[in-house]
Amino acid sequence: MNLEDLYRLMRNSHVEAQGIIDTVPDPLLVLDESLCVRTASRAFFTTFNVDRDETIGKHMYELGNQQWDIPELRRLLEEVIPKSTAVVDYEVEHDFPSIGRRTMLVSAHRLFHPDNNSRTLLLSIVDATERRQHEAEKDVLLGELRHRMKNLLGLVQAIARQTTVTGRSGEEYRDAFLGRFNALVQAHHATYSQEGEADLQEVLQRTVEPYSERPTGVLVEPGPGVPLAAKQIMSLSLILHELATNAVKYGALSIPEGQVRVRWEVEEASAPSLRLVWQESGGPPVTPPTSSGFGTQLIDFAVNRELAGRVELNYAPAGLVVEIVAPLGSVS
Repeated sequence: MNLEDLYRLMRNSHVEAQGIIDTVPDPLLVLDESLCVRTASRAFFTTFNVDRDETIGKHMYELGNQQWDIPELRRLLEEVIPKSTAVVDYEVEHDFPSIGRRTMLVSAHRLFHPDNNSRTLLLSIVDATERRQHEAEKDVLLGELRHRMKNLLGLVQAIARQTTVTGRSGEEYRDAFLGRFNALVQAHHATYSQEGEADLQEVLQRTVEPYSERPTGVLVEPGPGVPLAAKQIMSLSLILHELATNAVKYGALSIPEGQVRVRWEVEEASAPSLRLVWQESGGPPVTPPTSSGFGTQLIDFAVNRELAGRVELNYAPAGLVVEIVAPLGSVS
């Protein structure tokens, strides 16, 4: 084998090794023992929108806007080389140049060498931004499901306690209880299977009226027509169910004399908006909660995220008053 053959063999080996690195879909860096970049994968250049001159030969902590210069990550990486250990899925959340805020998982391993004396690091970077967002959304949904089931069970108990017994036979009590219970079941079914548009007044009446045994327990005052899309119907119904459940368990609907009034108006300002007011009266004295429960967080989430609006809860002694304001462009 002459010198030209040896050169060709070495070049082919280098090209093949780089090809292997470029084939991996996640960004990869190969670092020397000083943590300077020896080579980088095509995915690294594409993901971070950088070129070779900005990367090759640079110290890892100098890349970009020093996003990797983190004391804890620095300590972990510097321990990999002498101890043959590894860094696995170290989370870095940062505003990266050109691509914005991302959550990256960094893993580092010493490159394998038959004599186990390699001082080279293979660094892999996985973009976990969407995964973390999905996990957060899933946690909210699971929390909402647990909260809703707890509320439904508590609501059934409250309906059973509040259905009038005096002057009724056992059969009459059963029919009265099942009537309210079935109305509640139908309201929930209609809420979460809604397709297409519906008018705001229809949604309000269908959602809240089953929570009161008396015709005057829940009053939905007439107002202007406001069409709602399916997504907004679900969000608004979720809010109303939460408010009505709390009213039955603790608020105005927990005693026969209590009442809930729901009204709304369309405000014409720089942009039209819906103002919806839930007002309780005649119930037990109201005391503000000492902390924000999941129900309050759920209402905030539905109003802010789904309706693009704002909500104000006023724990007035005479009764809870909730005011929701949302742009009509986001609810119609």
